[in-house]
Amino acid sequence: MTGETGWERHNEAVERLTDSYARIPDGAPVRLAKRTTNLFRARAATSAPGLDVSGLDGVIEVDAEAGTADVQGMCTYEDLVDATLAYGMIPYVVPQLRTITLGGAVTGMGIEATSFRNGLPHESVLEMDILTGSGEIVTTRPGDDLFDTFPNSYGSLGYATRLKIELEKVPGYVALRHVRFDDLDLLTKTIAQITETRTYEGERVDGLDGVAFEPGEYYLTLATWTEQATRTPSDYGGQQIYYRSIQQRETDLLTTYDYLWRWDTDWFWCSGAFGAQNKYLRRVWPRRLRRSDVYMKLVGLDRKFGIADKLDARAGRLLRERVIQDIEVPVENLPAFLEWFDAEIGMRPVWLCPLVSRGTSSGGKWPTYPLEAGRTYVNVGFWGTVHVGPSAVNAPKNRAIETQVHELGGHKSLYSEAFYDKDVFDALYDGDNLAAVKARYDPADRLTDLYSKAVKRL
Repeated sequence: MTGETGWERHNEAVERLTDSYARIPDGAPVRLAKRTTNLFRARAATSAPGLDVSGLDGVIEVDAEAGTADVQGMCTYEDLVDATLAYGMIPYVVPQLRTITLGGAVTGMGIEATSFRNGLPHESVLEMDILTGSGEIVTTRPGDDLFDTFPNSYGSLGYATRLKIELEKVPGYVALRHVRFDDLDLLTKTIAQITETRTYEGERVDGLDGVAFEPGEYYLTLATWTEQATRTPSDYGGQQIYYRSIQQRETDLLTTYDYLWRWDTDWFWCSGAFGAQNKYLRRVWPRRLRRSDVYMKLVGLDRKFGIADKLDARAGRLLRERVIQDIEVPVENLPAFLEWFDAEIGMRPVWLCPLVSRGTSSGGKWPTYPLEAGRTYVNVGFWGTVHVGPSAVNAPKNRAIETQVHELGGHKSLYSEAFYDKDVFDALYDGDNLAAVKARYDPADRLTDLYSKAVKRL
């Protein structure tokens, strides 16, 4: 939907949303009536009606001349990219998974290969309309307390209904270079150099991420936007698997569209847990069902029926602890974290994604996720399980990761499980500011607070 019709439909959807808020009984939790999620933490069940977000999942309008788009909060990046690529443009940061929503990436913490130059998704938002805990729609902009505290608040301050975002122009193709490093210190120095100069060996770098496959086997993937199709573009939505290509070839070419979703087809490398990387099963697994939201549903079935635990018990294997996290550490502390991680956790591969916060909030920091503006961090993503035995129920590996990350001056995203004590949590995520802003916009405490969401799983 675009233009006048788009705005009319948006206004109708917002009216349905606010009407549904009014129908939620006093004292009942206010939540989205949403069937899909990219979160990896369970929540307590509730029978209370949820917010009606139907009709809030599209692009209202693209202003190609201004380089902006007005987008509804429940719009997936898949649909957003479809709309903006028609104008030869994309959002400044497009998270890796198709069904992540724009509102979710902003109230959570999205990241991708352009983050070393464009920051995080919320840093290219110019304006937001937020349904607050009081049931009001508040328009907010950078510098406002609600706007600046919203990133990493995960719905505890409200839900974005509309976001005006910046767009950047892109050509039709992306040229890739996969550069191998055997030395962790050299890898770290190269990341720092590229984030500072946005070049490598004299060539422009538009996207930067990497994979640590094993100790001593690290790769940086350098992406450069290009109009030139120097070869037939690769297709990693079919039988070929993207992450394996990083080890197999030094250069590659993708269409811009396929580059944006290169990680989604195999959920990075996690599709292997479901057999989707077996060459025989892959041939009969429909292409349209090789995508992250399908795998997420399979994870849900495993949680419901305890399939993996039952298979482990039958095979005599130790009980698993799920270790699914994204953390950030300052680039200079990346070697220390990876060396500790190899020794204590032992999970590979892991994803590496450099980022530099643009510091577009009023104070240069986002209170609820206080990255230092202009400083280079590296996101380390690891998603899997570790056999630890009966102690798995106490999450020893996850707790150790939390301690190590913050000893190294880093931060941990909250889309997955967290185990902090309340005092520690408040110190890390500025709980005093969160509470003050929440009290201002949710005086009746209708929305679940962030600690209860992230740690207590309410």
